[in-house]
Amino acid sequence: MINELTINQPIAEKIRELTNEGKSPFYIYDTKIIEKNCHHFTGIPYHPKSVHFAMMANSHPGFLKIIKQAGLKIFVNSVLHLRLALDMGYKGSEIIYASSAMDEKSMFLVKESGAKLVLDSLSQFELWQSLFPGTSVGIRCNTGDAVIPRQTTGGCFIGNESRLGLTPDALIQFKENPFIDGLHMYVGTNISEIDYFMECYQQLVKMAEWLPNIEYIDFGGGFGQGEKHCSAFDMEEYSQKVTAIMENVSSRLGKQIRLILEPGRMIGFDAGYFVCKITDIKHRNQQQLIGVNASCVQFPRPMLYPDVAFHPVAIIHQNQIENTEPIPSSIYGCSTYSRDYLAQGIELPPSEPGDIVILGHAGSYCSSAHSDFLGFPKAEEFFI
Repeated sequence: MINELTINQPIAEKIRELTNEGKSPFYIYDTKIIEKNCHHFTGIPYHPKSVHFAMMANSHPGFLKIIKQAGLKIFVNSVLHLRLALDMGYKGSEIIYASSAMDEKSMFLVKESGAKLVLDSLSQFELWQSLFPGTSVGIRCNTGDAVIPRQTTGGCFIGNESRLGLTPDALIQFKENPFIDGLHMYVGTNISEIDYFMECYQQLVKMAEWLPNIEYIDFGGGFGQGEKHCSAFDMEEYSQKVTAIMENVSSRLGKQIRLILEPGRMIGFDAGYFVCKITDIKHRNQQQLIGVNASCVQFPRPMLYPDVAFHPVAIIHQNQIENTEPIPSSIYGCSTYSRDYLAQGIELPPSEPGDIVILGHAGSYCSSAHSDFLGFPKAEEFFI
């Protein structure tokens, strides 16, 4: 796979500046791209709506500050992220908290915060009602066998094989229940087929008609872009179709139902770059093996999703090279872990120690997925 990573001049200059200061490895983010991606969602014409950034994608305070200023609210699934959202100045009413298998302590903390809570099972709803009688919550739904589920990056999030949410035969037990104010669904990850989203959404809005006090429908996230075997996401088509669905269900129910979306990776994926330096070169089996001063635990998506993760690569050469013809290459990390690769099966020009490696599509689920597994510190993050 030949890489085509274009880096604008301000980002390139900042990368050189930071590497000259000895900052490598690090992440750098283009603020304007983050803002543009936010506006794709806030520009959906349906009202009322709320766009809640899935904090799992990137929880750096600098990133959260940018999306907050762009008008996005927050989606979390842990107490740690809930506290961070509150520390960033988000009001409880601006936070969606959806989790599963919650204990009583977590429920008390969420209730105290004022966040909108989405529960995942009948027993969780019963526990909530025993703690806070008469208090409304949302319910996570699953289409069951109404839609044929598709394998996505993280597996199947709907269907009878998924552990998540209530299928229609379970949810119908809540019919006419006055204490459910919203329905939630997460279709999957890295999906670019808009018709699949709409097929699932249509099943969710059918279930919404069972609930007299429903206020919102949360279609979750899972918007796909920039991966192997993943076509470009048509935001204009999606915007038109999701608006039509919401206008239709609001008309049938005789009230304006709030649309909630939870984009994660789509907000920052193409705004972030991971930067490291070449420290070693090997040639083996007609391949250039590029060793760098970073590990896969600092840049973990290729390790977590080896079959789908695609991160285009650019090289900034310290010396002028005569032969720029790309050759088969892989980039490996500085641990002894056999799977410590940052990129494999790509084509790059001949390189040498001291050159700078830049991996794109690094703004989401990269830094936030850092692990202590191999003992390397979390890479610094900068914004421009």
